[in-house]
Amino acid sequence: MIYIYIKKTVMGIHYDYKSTRGMKAMEKQAKRLRKLAEKKAKREAKSGVKKNVENESNKVLDTSKPITLDFLTNPDKK
Repeated sequence: MIYIYIKKTVMGIHYDYKSTRGMKAMEKQAKRLRKLAEKKAKREAKSGVKKNVENESNKVLDTSKPITLDFLTNPDKK
């Protein structure tokens, strides 16, 4: 009997490292930029709430005008 061995070439687990290295780097950069954008939006949303609170607290009533029921119920109306 004659045995024929076929040599099987296996590249190993690191075969696709170089071929996908660029794509993985772009995905990581996109993920990093997305996270930074989310953090920035969250930070701006928080600071926007604080600015609105500060603007509301800066409103001072005119002491020469009497306070009416209409002003108390609908202060934005002029």
